[in-house]
Amino acid sequence: MDFELPDSALAVRDGVAAVAAKYDHAYWSRCEEEHRFPQEAYDDLAAGGWFGLAVPEEYGGGGQGLLELAVANETLCASGGTAGSFFYITTPGFGGMTITRHGTEEQKQRILPGLATGRSQFCLALTEPDAGSNALEITTSARPDGDAGSDPDWLIKGQKVWISNVENAEWMVAVTRTIPAAEARPRTAGFTLFLIDVKQALADGTLTFQPIPKMGSNILYSSQVFLDDVRVPAENVIGEVDQGFAVLWDVLNPERILAAAGGIGAADAALQVACDYARERVVFGRPIGANQALQFPLAQIKAKAELGRLMTYKAAWLFDRHQPCGSEANIAKLTGAQVAWEAANQAFQTLGGMAYSKEYPVERMFRDARIGKNIPVAEELVLAHIGTQALGLPKSY
Repeated sequence: MDFELPDSALAVRDGVAAVAAKYDHAYWSRCEEEHRFPQEAYDDLAAGGWFGLAVPEEYGGGGQGLLELAVANETLCASGGTAGSFFYITTPGFGGMTITRHGTEEQKQRILPGLATGRSQFCLALTEPDAGSNALEITTSARPDGDAGSDPDWLIKGQKVWISNVENAEWMVAVTRTIPAAEARPRTAGFTLFLIDVKQALADGTLTFQPIPKMGSNILYSSQVFLDDVRVPAENVIGEVDQGFAVLWDVLNPERILAAAGGIGAADAALQVACDYARERVVFGRPIGANQALQFPLAQIKAKAELGRLMTYKAAWLFDRHQPCGSEANIAKLTGAQVAWEAANQAFQTLGGMAYSKEYPVERMFRDARIGKNIPVAEELVLAHIGTQALGLPKSY
């Protein structure tokens, strides 16, 4: 058993840290306050190739894997850019990992070079207003529109919700039903994933989106998306028609692993702010960090963050080796989300009333951390998966 990160991951950590060091808490808080995409940080990371890490070298990428992406995301978030986790979840995760593993050669040649340089961004369209976390019940449909015997175009119709980064995306990975849920046998049959050219669909007027006002992570939009017979050519099917559920798992597991890495990085950032303040703030003649009522909760969070880091790396390692990683991805996501929230909450308690002030980044990190317990999958569903799949307990449905 070797717990040393490979040289490739260590190089990623150092490289991303060097870029991230140029963008302090004040920068990320300003972008959040202005509801502005952190274009400068994004462009710097893209110029260094830090989004194309897992793209094969023949398409202009670094030829690495999900482990290196997870380390990159963790490092960015640990620098203070806690909402920057979306950088890695959307484009390298939804886009790069999916096309690399399941795309056709034509799709790889057409899309991966732009993704590797950061020119092309991605979003994922899965969640629907009436389906929520029950992906099996989505109703967004794709129907063929062409002559029998030919490779048809497809027309996609439906509504998606909480779709992040659509305003910046060149490409959308759209999850559709090509067999209605009521007719699918088994229930996981009849899913098909498509690549939608977002700019073209917007120009055609067949795709529209409406940003949802939200509590935090306002460096990008999370939107309602309306698909009104979006035309998609046959060559933009990802995987096989009606067999997309297996592809979907290779989208969702990396999403959970990257979200876990972002949570661990966010916990590190909150701990750093809290500990710096606790060392410097003197009350009753001594630093408040000497008080065990403050010191011990921070120490507990540090321990939990290290455990979560190990499981995140393990889940990514398994995915890179094409081994089952569902339980590990869920455990990592659960732990990463919990420790990010606990760290932000304890940082708030450590700073006391000053945490409520925008002079400090704690109020931003507090808001960014809370959503992780609900997305990309609710904590209760993660626990249900662990209960039924890892513990063998009966399902409640």
